[in-house]
Amino acid sequence: MTTDTTGTVARDGESRPGGPADSPFIRACRRRPGPHTPVWFMRQAGRSLPEYREIRASVPMLESCRRPELVTEITLQPVRRHGVDAAILFSDIVVPVAAAGVDLDIVPGTGPVVAEPIRTAADADRIRPITRDDVWYVDEAVRQLVVELGDTPLIGFAGAPFTLASYLVEGGPSRTHAKTKALMYGNEELWHALCGRLAEVTLAFLRVQIDAGVSAVQLFDSWAGALSEADYRRFVLPHSTAVLSGLVDSGVPRIHFGVGTAELLGAMGEAGADVVGVDWRTPLDVATGRIGPDKAVQGNLDPCVLLAPWPVVEAEVRRILEQGRAAPGHVFNLGHGVLPETDPEVLTRVVALVHELSSRRADQG
Repeated sequence: MTTDTTGTVARDGESRPGGPADSPFIRACRRRPGPHTPVWFMRQAGRSLPEYREIRASVPMLESCRRPELVTEITLQPVRRHGVDAAILFSDIVVPVAAAGVDLDIVPGTGPVVAEPIRTAADADRIRPITRDDVWYVDEAVRQLVVELGDTPLIGFAGAPFTLASYLVEGGPSRTHAKTKALMYGNEELWHALCGRLAEVTLAFLRVQIDAGVSAVQLFDSWAGALSEADYRRFVLPHSTAVLSGLVDSGVPRIHFGVGTAELLGAMGEAGADVVGVDWRTPLDVATGRIGPDKAVQGNLDPCVLLAPWPVVEAEVRRILEQGRAAPGHVFNLGHGVLPETDPEVLTRVVALVHELSSRRADQG
């Protein structure tokens, strides 16, 4: 047996017809035409769904990420409800860091909180490499999901080294990233040593997911937009490149996403992804011009638009689909994650509308 470029098992070196490899989502990632523009939502499995809130009512976040049966159910919920073109593994970006020995917790209403923030080389040295055994629950959940999802592709994900480093240095979420930048500027050797370790952990975490059968991966660099392009290139790009280039031989499409990254899109495109995610601040046709013609794009409806009356939502969906035509491949998504107060029915309607409008366009040539 061999494995094709999206994790689908094939025999005698031949790709199996159909399956995730031939899905609209993978086709768009590969810049190939498909029956319609695929759509999925960041944080589609989460707090906007009453079934999610019910199942998570008495289970802490980190524990829920370590229970394969719970991960499987939560990941499947939005696929059943919305009919999205891809599932994304339910997890958290700090899961592999915790597995690497960092003492942290995900505090409700706050986010990840680190017991001992990193200040010295000795602190960074405590981050150890991880293996499949350290995150066996992720491996098991992915294998369960691949069976349950059938032809629907599963996206694996991880946090990028810069964003993970920011959490570890700040001790939790930050609006200014002041401590992160102070370390970055003040001790460049330690900064690169820390990010290098985190790149290794991230790469190993993504490889576990790929080996278990995910069809694509997304690298989240949520806080990269806090940097100038020059600083991004100096302090971040080498480590994101190490992760993404380390997955070239896996054959799965690689998506790279950050928030507030309008001035960084060109540099992020150089990191090695096949698809660059774009937040809501930059029109997709403009983003394509910055990223280049050899990358697909993903995005980029403002999550807050989903709280507006339906005619507003519909107009914005139409605009984004039109602007996405400038790209060689377009995956419809939000410009960041689904907000907890979003009406799930609106998400379902958006999926149907994207499919309807893009299918009609394909029929018209």
